[in-house]
Amino acid sequence: MATHTGSEGTVKVGANAIAEIRSFSIEETADTVEDTTMGDTARTYKPSLTSFTGSVDVFWDETDTTGQGALTIGALVTLNLYPEGDTSGDTYITGSAIVTGRSITSSFDGLVEMSISVQGTGALSTTTVT
Repeated sequence: MATHTGSEGTVKVGANAIAEIRSFSIEETADTVEDTTMGDTARTYKPSLTSFTGSVDVFWDETDTTGQGALTIGALVTLNLYPEGDTSGDTYITGSAIVTGRSITSSFDGLVEMSISVQGTGALSTTTVT
């Protein structure tokens, strides 16, 4: 069984790596539709539509115009998430997403950080780096 450390990961907007990544997350969900009928003794369901949301947390870097800079509110992007790195043979997750939020935080005794939220549009796919 393979395990990986978080420091191996990266996220790209299309082919462009996002600079200064601290963490990222992706959540997939599936809706259900109830199909219980009269006479059933327990509720039953069928699978329905799937969706995903995600976030990327970074140290803010205003010079990263093709990574962080491409993640503006309302932007439709191709997001590529590499939990184990982006070398040949590594597995990654890819999908189209709309940037729905950006939050910048600054404190006198820390670095400036930014959190970016996305809503997926369409399905996610998992593939292997060639």
